[in-house]
Amino acid sequence: MKTYWKYLFAAAVVIASAAILARAYTYRYRTAGTISVTGLGETEFASDLIVLRGSIDVENYDAAEAYRSIERDKRRVEEFLTSRGIAAESISFAMLSIEKNYQSIYNDKGSYQGQRFSGYAIRQHFTVESADIDTVEKVAMEISSLIADGISIDVYDPSYYYTKLDDLKLDLIGKAAADARSRAEELAENAGAKIGDLALSRTGVFQITGANSDEEFSAGGSFNVSSRNKKARITVRAEYKIK
Repeated sequence: MKTYWKYLFAAAVVIASAAILARAYTYRYRTAGTISVTGLGETEFASDLIVLRGSIDVENYDAAEAYRSIERDKRRVEEFLTSRGIAAESISFAMLSIEKNYQSIYNDKGSYQGQRFSGYAIRQHFTVESADIDTVEKVAMEISSLIADGISIDVYDPSYYYTKLDDLKLDLIGKAAADARSRAEELAENAGAKIGDLALSRTGVFQITGANSDEEFSAGGSFNVSSRNKKARITVRAEYKIK
C-alpha cells in the first residue's frame, strides 16, 4: 500500500511540473509575440484666464472704526481696478477676517507679566478673475501704488489657467497614441514583421510646465500656474501583438 501511494505522489509531481513548464512556455510565447513602445504627445499653448489675488489690512483699537476703515479701503481698491479697465463682475471680495491683537508686558527686569489688548486687525481678501490677461497684468504692476494713499495692500503674483484643459488633454492622448503606433510599426518593419491588434495601453501622467522653463516633471504630474505660456505633454505606453 505504501508503494502505491509513492507512485501516486511521483505522478502528481510530474503532472505539476509539466503544468509549470507549459505556463512558462506560454508566457515566453506571449512576451515574444508582442512589442512595447511609448508614444509622446506635447504642445505649447497660451493661458486664457488670469487670477490676481491680494489683501487689504487695517488695524485699530476701536472695532467700529476698524470696520469703517476696511470698507473705505475696499471701495478705493475697487474704484482703482474698475478705473483701469477691470470689469466689476470680475472682482470679488471674501469674508472679512477679524482678529484681536495683544501686546506682551514685561517688568523693568525683563520678566513676562502677561499681555494686554492692543486693538483689532481686519483683513479683506480680494480676487480678480478675467480673460483680459493684458489688462490684469498691467493692473498687477500698478496696484501697489495705493500704498502711497495710505492703504495697506498686498498683491501676489498672478496665476494663469487654461479653461479648455480637458479638450487639450484628450487631443494630446490621441497624438501620443498615434506616435506610439508609428513607433511600433517602424520597429516591427525593421524586424521584418507587422503589428497586429493593440494588446495593452496605459496613459502616463499629465505634465504642464512653463513653455520656456527648465521645470522638472513630477511623478504625480506637474501643473504650472505661474507662466502665461505653457507646454503640456503626456505619454502613452502601448503593447501591440506581432503578426
